[in-house]
Amino acid sequence: MPINVLMPALSPTMEKGNLAKWLKKEGDAIKSGDVLAEIETDKATMEVEAIDEGVLAKILVPEGTADVPVNDLIAIIAAEGEDPSSVQAGGAPKAASNGEAKAESKPEPKADASAAGQNTTPGGGHMSYERVNAAPEGAQPSGAPQGGAQAGPGGRVFASPLARRIAKQEGVDLGAVQGSGPHGRIIARDVQAAKASGTTKAPAAAQAAAEAPKAAPAPKAAPAGGAPAGLTTDQVKGFFAKDAYEEVPLDGMRKTIAKRLTEAMQVAPHFYLTVDCELDALMKLRETLNGSAGKDKDGKPAFKLSVNDFVIKAMGLALTRVPAANAVWAEDRILRFKHAEVGVAVAIDGGLFTPVIRRADEKTLSTISNEMKDFAARARAKKLKPEEYQGGVTSVSNLGMFGIKHFTAVINPPQSSILAVGAGEKRVVVKDGAPAVVQVMTCTLSCDHRVLDGALGAELVSAFKGLIENPMGMLV
Repeated sequence: MPINVLMPALSPTMEKGNLAKWLKKEGDAIKSGDVLAEIETDKATMEVEAIDEGVLAKILVPEGTADVPVNDLIAIIAAEGEDPSSVQAGGAPKAASNGEAKAESKPEPKADASAAGQNTTPGGGHMSYERVNAAPEGAQPSGAPQGGAQAGPGGRVFASPLARRIAKQEGVDLGAVQGSGPHGRIIARDVQAAKASGTTKAPAAAQAAAEAPKAAPAPKAAPAGGAPAGLTTDQVKGFFAKDAYEEVPLDGMRKTIAKRLTEAMQVAPHFYLTVDCELDALMKLRETLNGSAGKDKDGKPAFKLSVNDFVIKAMGLALTRVPAANAVWAEDRILRFKHAEVGVAVAIDGGLFTPVIRRADEKTLSTISNEMKDFAARARAKKLKPEEYQGGVTSVSNLGMFGIKHFTAVINPPQSSILAVGAGEKRVVVKDGAPAVVQVMTCTLSCDHRVLDGALGAELVSAFKGLIENPMGMLV
């Protein structure tokens, strides 16, 4: 039977993707593990691998197509023994001709609960393949509504295509199912367990509503509480002469940055704590450690520590020394972590990535340094995996290399804080009643007031300052 290839969800929050390039063409033999296509998400370009064998019978979404919704049909693979030319766009074989008797349709086999787990990616995405006995008559147009999904009280429900299909067949309300997949994603075995319990049957009215065509979207309501609405495109353009500008379309990354950080400022109540950290001891230790670095086989130093490496390590240790701050907001609860996960903002052309150093409290400075060099290189090439830049408790944003003395940063959800790091500079301070010249770096911690109160945030930033000014504590 034919195999539908769907637009994969490469991260838990992905809703659309761009089909950048097909690496196989119609008629090519497909083996498990072959790379079929490259998909551009808002952050990276990911490869989609085949998990079945057969022949690529039909490409339904051409390369270069933008904003293809997750779970839309993008291609058909003819299984072994099938004639690729007999597979129609929707995956159904052409009708028999010359009076041939139609083969008896076999009942669709029940889904194996283990199959769902095999098709998940580490970042929570699903490889989005579906075996079908009788597929739709044609490929869904881009943006067509997807059947079988129910929106839970908190918004969109994340479920694998197989789980959605079983839920629709069995009348199970996905909104009442607890997901056990990556990032809480609902997979097939969750739906089957819910069916066995008999407590999550979807009401008939709800099922009918889900199967009915979507109504035309209502006009946007005015913002609540008198908040000003943003200007429309035409309103903004009306302020300027037509020949005074050029229009640059938004790519997926810029759209996501705009959406998420606007939401962050509206949802997370920010407050800011600023400290000046003396760097003299750190700079001496850094010089000593870099001078003692061993050589690799090419004669290059095994590591070269930057000030930012010390900042990452200090932030990781500070979080473990103030465990109440090593937490994030999760709607009706706070999640407190056992180890520190520190994101680091990496600027790229047109946006930024924030790869996460896992267990930053446990890693050595040299490990952090080498890991960050690898992350930065792959971030600029847009080759980071979703699981490498998702999550984290806090982040570090360093603009010191641009000569910026002080700034405040916007928290990146779901994180609860972000440290803005300025340039180190020589300043005159009073020490022991006399003026002295020291090297100072100004740092500002943005805190989510839902998780950190003022005193807790001050405790965290004070622990960070203590580690920066006494850096030997990072080595023991």
